Amino acid sequence: MKVIRVFPKRTSLTPDGPLCFVGDPPMFRPQADEVHISVTFTWDIAEGQRLVGAWGNYYEVVRLGGPALGSPCNGFEPGQYVRHGVTFTTRGCNNHCPWCFVPKREGRLTEYQRFAPGHIVQDNNLLQASRPHLRRVFAMLKAQSKAAVLSGGIDARLVDDWLVEELRGLRINQLFLAADTKGALKPLERALGKLSDLGRQKLRVYTMIAFNNETLSAAKERLEAVWELGGMPFAQLYQPPNRRIEYSREWKQLARRWSRPAIMKAVHTAAVLSNNGLQPTLPKCGKAAEFA
Repeated sequence: MKVIRVFPKRTSLTPDGPLCFVGDPPMFRPQADEVHISVTFTWDIAEGQRLVGAWGNYYEVVRLGGPALGSPCNGFEPGQYVRHGVTFTTRGCNNHCPWCFVPKREGRLTEYQRFAPGHIVQDNNLLQASRPHLRRVFAMLKAQSKAAVLSGGIDARLVDDWLVEELRGLRINQLFLAADTKGALKPLERALGKLSDLGRQKLRVYTMIAFNNETLSAAKERLEAVWELGGMPFAQLYQPPNRRIEYSREWKQLARRWSRPAIMKAVHTAAVLSNNGLQPTLPKCGKAAEFA
């Protein structure tokens, strides 16, 4: 069966191909049996509903679904709703973080006995899986032509010596941890210490900001703490599941500056040079100069 997949907006995970589209139907439309409108974020549901009508003008069967609408996660097919190279080996999470809707949508963590190969592992909490499962995942990653990206997020509290030894045999492009609260900094420090051989460039840290009335100064302090611990922050503005917050210019600037490695490195290099009495050279674009 030929299925057209349509997405309200393009993200880093949006698949490409002759049957994948973003937004309205193009002038020249391929033949297909069904059209699936896939919505990831709740704030895009209205746009997804509009696209049902737009594509319904040309195709008889148009279905609306996706994570935002609670569609069931019954397995995973590479390249269908996320781009090739991405895989899921587990679904769900056993944690109950107040800002996260994964447990409500996907339930407790379950392992896929068979999972598709891919170098980008997008599992919500991979380290909650059993060691036999993790060994299968790492064996799969070793067989990939591209270096591994553990982008779903590694729970810093579960990083131990066993994991470090298992990772030594892997080519790793990036490994993501998280520090969404001030209390998460201590386990992050321990985890980054164990993983320090990878280097800051490969140790990205999801850092949610603006949750629970957090102030700009508190967010800046936590982001700077992540950097000082040896991680590369990836700032993310909190968005609730039922609406989209429109943040101020100051919050948007903070998130932008602390999610771009080039800006972070330039500013901190300049700070070191300045402290040593040297004249720093900032990028001509001046973006790093806005960081302070």
